[in-house]
Amino acid sequence: NMLDFVFAVDDSVTWHMMNLLKNRSHYSFLKVFGPKQISSIQSYGAGIYYNTLVPCNGRMIKYGVISTDTLIDDLFHWKTLYVAGRLQKPVKILTQNENSKLQAALVSNLKSAVTAAFLMLPESFSEEDLYMQIAGLSYSGDFRMVIGEDRLKVQNIVKPNVPHFQKLYSNILQDCPQVVYKHHLGRLEASIDKSPEGQFTQLMALPRTLQQKITSLVDPPGKNRDVEEILLQVAHDPDCGFVVHQGRPTSV
Repeated sequence: NMLDFVFAVDDSVTWHMMNLLKNRSHYSFLKVFGPKQISSIQSYGAGIYYNTLVPCNGRMIKYGVISTDTLIDDLFHWKTLYVAGRLQKPVKILTQNENSKLQAALVSNLKSAVTAAFLMLPESFSEEDLYMQIAGLSYSGDFRMVIGEDRLKVQNIVKPNVPHFQKLYSNILQDCPQVVYKHHLGRLEASIDKSPEGQFTQLMALPRTLQQKITSLVDPPGKNRDVEEILLQVAHDPDCGFVVHQGRPTSV
């Protein structure tokens, strides 16, 4: 498998300028346009620019470059969920500077993933179910509904990596009043509040972009109701979890 790196950089133009000097062969024909144009292209879509099929130490790698501000925005608000979705799964952070806002955004992204998963899961579920739902957030299908390749992709992410998911989410789950997390036994016991009040609290804690997408799904054109009113309506809907599922950005 190709090894996937992501570099979060504070100044994309300078980074590409230096990288073009050192690793010009990594770039496609876009290198002729220079670092400013590459950075401009990077700003479109998910805000990440990839160099692929790069030979490195006897294997092939790809690496993406994203601005730190764009990464933080995606982690907090799930604007595209492209990188935020990858960081909801276990990854190896090679180096990280002391950016307190980035640290807060990384934690916020994990908390949001747990909240969204709780809304889409039944009242009681296994630990593996939770990680399957989280790992499937940025995929086009709900792991409970899809079959074949999509379901296997999610299973192949979770099953070999349950200890890594536990390490990633243990602090958040330990602080969650709805979960009794028995880390030493490697399992959790959850009792999720599926009352309208409980679901409304969870809906209000979701990232802004997901709230907006849910709003656009539910609110008829011309009504122009506020987000809080619409989320309260969704909280009373027996299909609340499905509405949340339909509203997710899908990045994979």
